[in-house]
Amino acid sequence: MAMVCLSDFEAYAKKYLPKIAWDFFAAGADDCDTRDENILAYKRIHFRPRMLRDVSIMDIKTKLLGTEISFPVGIAPTGFHQLAWPDGEKSTARAAKAMNTCYITSTYSTCTLEEICVAAPGGLRWFQLYIHRNRAVSQQLVQQAEALGFQGLVLTADLPYTGKRLDDVRNGFRLPPHMKLKNLDEAFEVCKMRLLDPSVTWNDIYWLQSLTHLPIIIKGILTKEDAELAVRHGVQGIIVSNHGGRQLDGVPATIDALAEVVEAAQGRVEVYLDGGIRKGSDVLKALALGAKCVFIGRPALWGLAYKGEEGLQDVLRILQDEFRLSMALAGCASISEIGRHLIQFSKL
Repeated sequence: MAMVCLSDFEAYAKKYLPKIAWDFFAAGADDCDTRDENILAYKRIHFRPRMLRDVSIMDIKTKLLGTEISFPVGIAPTGFHQLAWPDGEKSTARAAKAMNTCYITSTYSTCTLEEICVAAPGGLRWFQLYIHRNRAVSQQLVQQAEALGFQGLVLTADLPYTGKRLDDVRNGFRLPPHMKLKNLDEAFEVCKMRLLDPSVTWNDIYWLQSLTHLPIIIKGILTKEDAELAVRHGVQGIIVSNHGGRQLDGVPATIDALAEVVEAAQGRVEVYLDGGIRKGSDVLKALALGAKCVFIGRPALWGLAYKGEEGLQDVLRILQDEFRLSMALAGCASISEIGRHLIQFSKL
């Protein structure tokens, strides 16, 4: 089977992953409306391409907080990569380094932070944090990540409790006995997430700043009010995210929330997006609306399920090629030429 677009990898993963693993990765909350809307919303955005522009030489590089990456697609934090491929997050880190992009490593990794760093030394990695009731655990993780050379701290803000994912409930999802959350207490009960701290507030940003010199990026912002609070509390980046539609069902698609957040940020912090990216043209639409970079979640897992590190590289390479082509056909030779003028929303 020729793997020529991301939906090919999705079909492969659905066919060959164990059902309980596929259901976990695919799950959205409740009716999955937001999960599905993340993808559908891109179809309502159309290009206004410009013609007769010199696109013989293309520059698709960009920077994340000053560090250059090969193109504006990184890997979003997702848990339990060993459910997709035996080497788990080690393969993810190798693929990200090979493609010279950013990998946000999840708190809920099935490899240790040290194993991930050893697997791909020198790669650009940020660490995603959930704040737990036992603050000492979170403090230790943050300080370990900084000591190991992670270059950013991504605080997930939209998970005071776990959303209701019906297939996981029906399946009684939990990790297989041979897999562990290597960076947390081994007695941790994945299915209940009882260690998450639902009392976290904006003031905890100051607590994190007291623990680390790493730049803090906040993930899960969907409104101008929270974007303004994020800036006021001194974060360096915002990821517009609805957790892949896995938390509160009925919130907007991230691409529909993006412009509001970008406008509120007013260039004071970098704004990124995850959710629903399936084609290079989706990346171009997100950048036209003000995102600095996008991050892929489920497609990265599909790549791992196909062929580990090599499969994930294939996914990233396809997105890279599609993005370059979309840019050229829209009349943009460099990232700096992408702007709001490039798109329009379909009229209902």
